[in-house]
Amino acid sequence: MAASTDSSTPDRSPLTPSALTRLVRDLLDDALPLLWIEGELSNLARPASGHLYFTLKDAHAQVRCAMFRPRAQLLRFRPADGQHVLLRARVTLYEPRGEFQLVVEHLQDAGAGALQRAYEELRAKLAAEGLFDAARKRPLPALPRRIGVITSASGAAVRDVLSVLARRFPLVEAELLPVPVQGREAPPAIAAMLARAAASGRYDVLLLTRGGGAAEDLWAFNDEGVVRAIAACRVPVVAAIGHETDFTLAEFAADLRAPTPSAAAELLVPDAQELAARLAVLHQRAARALRRRLDAQAQGLDQRWARLQAQHPQARLALIQVRLAALAARLRNAPEARLAAARARLGILAARLQAHDPRRALAEARRRLAAAQARLAASLHTLLPRRQQALAAMVRALQAVSPLATLERGYAILLDAEGRVLRWATDARAGDHLQARLADGSLRLRVVAGED
Repeated sequence: MAASTDSSTPDRSPLTPSALTRLVRDLLDDALPLLWIEGELSNLARPASGHLYFTLKDAHAQVRCAMFRPRAQLLRFRPADGQHVLLRARVTLYEPRGEFQLVVEHLQDAGAGALQRAYEELRAKLAAEGLFDAARKRPLPALPRRIGVITSASGAAVRDVLSVLARRFPLVEAELLPVPVQGREAPPAIAAMLARAAASGRYDVLLLTRGGGAAEDLWAFNDEGVVRAIAACRVPVVAAIGHETDFTLAEFAADLRAPTPSAAAELLVPDAQELAARLAVLHQRAARALRRRLDAQAQGLDQRWARLQAQHPQARLALIQVRLAALAARLRNAPEARLAAARARLGILAARLQAHDPRRALAEARRRLAAAQARLAASLHTLLPRRQQALAAMVRALQAVSPLATLERGYAILLDAEGRVLRWATDARAGDHLQARLADGSLRLRVVAGED
């Protein structure tokens, strides 16, 4: 009796080690994405190929890791055994030995990563409270009289700031307010100095600054207490921390951020030379405006003085007397003047009457008529024979070329049905109707046969 097979019986076909490791590798690659993993480096190896091989471990487990050359060349630090690191890797299986391992894509010092995470978390928290809003930032004074510089007394930043301030605007007073700028004691000292400077009422603006350094060196300016002290300060605050590429939370909270301490000093005060030149231009404009106003006022004063002199009683009396004398003279001379004017007008009218006498115009018209008649008679005597001769010549010429003269000699002109002149026998075909024009009339014809 044959043995029956059960479909529930597992497949007992054996796998080879390579098939098994390939299957496990595919399962790991498909199941797990890129992961962030934190641990301690050990067994670090740097072969000539440029790859990195190490073990990542904690107190309870360890896993082998490989970072291949293209990624290893991008590292910004030199890994070492015992270092605490944060890495991003994908989980896979090294088939030749069947070992579980991590292929590392990114590697960084875990201390720096922790600082960055703390920085981002605090930044998000303070931003949500509105401490970094542009609406709360205040404008800086255009011409500050006294500036408080909050920084280390021994750093290079204070020397740069004081040098720039003295060069650009020597009139400004700059006072150093010394504080530690790194370490545990720095944040409370900075916050306290900001509060004291604002409460003193001595300063128009405060500059919080320090030179460059590592992220850990600048961490005092990412302290929450320092940021809140800047936001609560009643005096405008300018922050210039580290290099241009460094961004601290204190700079986000300040009323103005400068890329460097020297740049902050340039932003705080105007250039004295440029200000002096501008003041000179304004002085010239004011002087010209004052001269124009004085000239206008002097002219108005002269006009008022003239009107005052004209309205003086004695001047008005003298003017009345002059006008009275003129009127008296006109009254005395009026009859003689009117008579002389009448005589002159009479003479003009007599001259006009004589010039328009009809007898003179009639005589002149007769003379012109006689002259015109004489010219007409002379023209007729001369031109008439010439015109007759010319007309006779044109008649003879017309008769010479007239087709009628040709017809009178016995010729005829043939016209087709449209009235066009036939010059050639080939222009007519058999059956065409033609018209023959003779000297005394026309004949209608029909072509019997044409000439080929």
